[in-house]
Amino acid sequence: MQRCDLGGREQGPIWHRKPSPAARQGVIVNIIRSAIGYHSKTIRFLNVAFDSCGDSLLAGDHQGNIYVFDLNGNRFSLVQRTMQACTALAFNLRRKTEFLVALADYSIKCFDTETKELVSWMRGHDSSVSSISVHGSGRYAITTSPDTAQLWDLDTFQRKRKLNVRQSVDIQKVFFLPLSNTILSCFKDNSVFAWEFDTLHCKYQLPTPVEGSALLYKVFAVTRDGRIFVAGGKSNHLHLWCLESKQLLRIIQMPTKVRAVRHLEFLPDSFDGGSNQVLGVLSQDNIMRFINIETCKLLFDIGSHEEGISTATISPSGRYIASVMENGSLNLYSVQALTQEVNKPPPPLFKVVEDWSKWKLGANKHTMRVTSGRSERPWKSRGSKIQTRLLKPQVNGSLENKENELPGGLNKKRLQALLKGFGEYPAKYRMFVWRSLLQLPENHLAFSSLIDKGTHSAFVHIQNEYPIKSRKLLRVLQRTLSALAHWSAIFGETPYIPLLAFPFVKLFQNNQLICFEVVATVVVNFCQRWFEYFPNPPVNVLSMVENILAHHDKELLQHLIKYNVTSQVYAWPLLETLFSEVLTREEWLKVFDNVFSNHPSYFLMIVVAYAVCSRAPLLHCIQTEDFEYFFHHRNNLDINVVIKEAYRLMESTPVDIHPQRMLDDFIPLTKGQYPVFNKYPKFIVDYQTQERERIRQDEIAYLRERQLAHELEAKAQEWKTEDEAWYRKQELLQEAEEQRRKMLLEEEEKLAEQRQRLAAMKRELKAKELQLLESARQRFLKYQQDQRQMEIKRLDEEIARKASIREQETAATAQDVEIRQMELESQRQLFEQVAEENLAKAEQKCVDTDWRMQALNKLRCDDQDREEHYKEIAKLLHDNRVKEAELLRALREAEEKKWEEVTRKKAQLEAEQKAAAAADEHRKQFLEDEMNDALQLAEKLQKEDGYFERLHDLKAGRTERGLEFQQVPKSRNVCLNDVSVSQSSSHVSLDRRREELACKEQELMAEVRQLRQKLTSRARARHFPTRFPATKWTP
Repeated sequence: MQRCDLGGREQGPIWHRKPSPAARQGVIVNIIRSAIGYHSKTIRFLNVAFDSCGDSLLAGDHQGNIYVFDLNGNRFSLVQRTMQACTALAFNLRRKTEFLVALADYSIKCFDTETKELVSWMRGHDSSVSSISVHGSGRYAITTSPDTAQLWDLDTFQRKRKLNVRQSVDIQKVFFLPLSNTILSCFKDNSVFAWEFDTLHCKYQLPTPVEGSALLYKVFAVTRDGRIFVAGGKSNHLHLWCLESKQLLRIIQMPTKVRAVRHLEFLPDSFDGGSNQVLGVLSQDNIMRFINIETCKLLFDIGSHEEGISTATISPSGRYIASVMENGSLNLYSVQALTQEVNKPPPPLFKVVEDWSKWKLGANKHTMRVTSGRSERPWKSRGSKIQTRLLKPQVNGSLENKENELPGGLNKKRLQALLKGFGEYPAKYRMFVWRSLLQLPENHLAFSSLIDKGTHSAFVHIQNEYPIKSRKLLRVLQRTLSALAHWSAIFGETPYIPLLAFPFVKLFQNNQLICFEVVATVVVNFCQRWFEYFPNPPVNVLSMVENILAHHDKELLQHLIKYNVTSQVYAWPLLETLFSEVLTREEWLKVFDNVFSNHPSYFLMIVVAYAVCSRAPLLHCIQTEDFEYFFHHRNNLDINVVIKEAYRLMESTPVDIHPQRMLDDFIPLTKGQYPVFNKYPKFIVDYQTQERERIRQDEIAYLRERQLAHELEAKAQEWKTEDEAWYRKQELLQEAEEQRRKMLLEEEEKLAEQRQRLAAMKRELKAKELQLLESARQRFLKYQQDQRQMEIKRLDEEIARKASIREQETAATAQDVEIRQMELESQRQLFEQVAEENLAKAEQKCVDTDWRMQALNKLRCDDQDREEHYKEIAKLLHDNRVKEAELLRALREAEEKKWEEVTRKKAQLEAEQKAAAAADEHRKQFLEDEMNDALQLAEKLQKEDGYFERLHDLKAGRTERGLEFQQVPKSRNVCLNDVSVSQSSSHVSLDRRREELACKEQELMAEVRQLRQKLTSRARARHFPTRFPATKWTP
């Protein structure tokens, strides 16, 4: 495997010699970018993308540098410095030299790789853009963020459409389906919709998975032909959907090591027609496994626990895989080398029988040849372990050899021999050796349950006590400590547990499970009896250390006792920090190579050996501060000497004071579930937990009160500021008012002077005006005289015209009067005919006399209430009078016997008739007075104006009133045409005001019409007396 360090170069070759297609683990080249001047620090790559051909690779780091790698030309070049981290890349646009990059400020920029210039700048997102999908034509792109997805036209770089969602449901991903005009949108509620690209109408929605198989979709992949859709999430299950039938084809279960899927991508093949069969699955353990979705077999994998993969992408041609590693570097894999073992041809069917002697000779030769180098063999996937030939122990081997056997085919005795020979394990295999020595169970489910409990309350604000610069390292430390505290409550109360765990967290930060289990194993085995005197330091363990030091170096111990330096000063700082304060990284790793390879008591021997090997400087220290400084800082000490001294102490320490007698042997963690850890005073821990909770609640209350006090103080300060501003404003207003007053005085003085000048000018203008007025008055007088003469002439003409009109109206009025008289005569004849008919039916009317009297009484009562009903009462009285006469005539001829009764009724009727006659007389007098007044007013107006326009209408009105007088019966013998004759004789001009005459004329005509209608109805009622069948007769 070749390595390429970009450094500060802007261009150069990717590799210096042609890479071998059968490279180790399929890696062609490892690309890193180290900071200038800090070779141990690398700048992390974040995103990679291939072009449409798969021969060029685009990569962006967290500083905003964008590099293009030409894999065919073996060149790289820096094409842009955006000065901010990129969140997504796209390199398959229609114009091959252009690419899209989504930046941390939520914008999308388009650059050109050749000119290295900005082509366009697109804005519109309110959150980080997670993915960019480009249409097959390269003309359109979809950018996705959690709250929206936007469709862009890459020719105009304008936004065409925008997909908004509800606040409760975010978007996972929106992308184009290959070889189609369909857009697929995936949401966090597991809903998947397909949209038509041209109309943006919803084509279909995938149904909900079957019961019990639902998972939260987070990552997606589609085959090149757009038929198979794969979804995965926080589970080891994958759902395969057929987009043509909209059905769930199958559910693939990954190995148990896979607990969550982070990325999915199909591996293209030139001969499958787009129906890809190989799927790459990147899981939470940073290993990308490639499986066959038809046979569900694991083909190969890339990455490891030590060199994990953060994200990966596959070239469209299927030749390369580019992956961003957890350490920030970029690995380029050869798919041909990875699939070499999978695609090798089957063994030949043709076999040849060879000579046995030759074969034996050749076998002996092969057996005798021994080389120290590594044999050449094709790389195999980690899923199918590399076959290693192991020497199996004899069946009758001793029990000690069985106990020394470790997982992974290692032997503890051999490792110890190797460690004594070289002083340390190889750095490349150290983590593997440690995991074998500690026999870590890798309980994924148990660890997940501890992690799912969240951050422990004791470590919520750990960043305040331990300000670690790396956010990732701080997060891993917080999760590891929280898992320990959830495992056993003592670790949430132990103040030095972060110091103890930090070295392992820093070492295993890419694998949190291993980190937790290493720390837990160290606490269970190498920190035995530490918590028996909690919250005090482990006095029993420190006593062991002091006894060992007293036995091997009494002089040093006496010196320490002389200056009151106890084991809590020279031993406890080394124990609680696991030597991380006094040793460098390489020294610390070397020490723990030996600690993990020996009995737990060896750890205490290391402490004593460190003090013994430092006796010379310690004997020169006489102040407590010097001792404390010595055991908290690095010193010039050969760690190899300390390790050898610890081995000597292990062998030469007597059995009665040897820690091995009081400490248990190494016991690994149990598989499946972690062991119970309760070797501590539980009541103290519980009390401290309660006290911490009480203090936390008090602190929350105090913070709440302090926040309230701050708010009140801020409010008071705000009020004070407002008051000061108000007073300041009032002062400014007063000053402005004084200035305005002064300005007004000055203006008034100026106005006074101007007024004086204006007065003089006015006097002059007044004199001129008087002269002009006099001349104008003379002209106006002459004009008035001319106008009056013209008016007089016009009036004369008008008078002559009105006289002629008056004569014409007079003739027309006379004709109207004659016509009216004829109408009244015909009406009189009709009324007389009706009266004759009524006389013929006098006998029948006599029967109805009682009812008529009752009706008359009722009408009299109604007449008092309503003035308008007097007309009906008068008509009834007149009818009764006529009927009475007819009745009397009939009674004299037919019924002489009933004379007395008729006489009595007649007397009653006469009384009623008198009252009615008086009322009629009063009304007639009132109407005559009104007519006289109207005539007088008309004569007066005639004398003043001499106009006769309304004469015809007034005479017609009087004629109608005369008819009314004829219809009203009287107590005296009055003829029907008396009123009309008297009225027709008067020819008086009634030229009143037009408005008053019109109103009165309409009222009179309405009354006449009402009287006519009532008379007609009553006349008809006499012919049909049965119209009142419901009337109740009363005596």
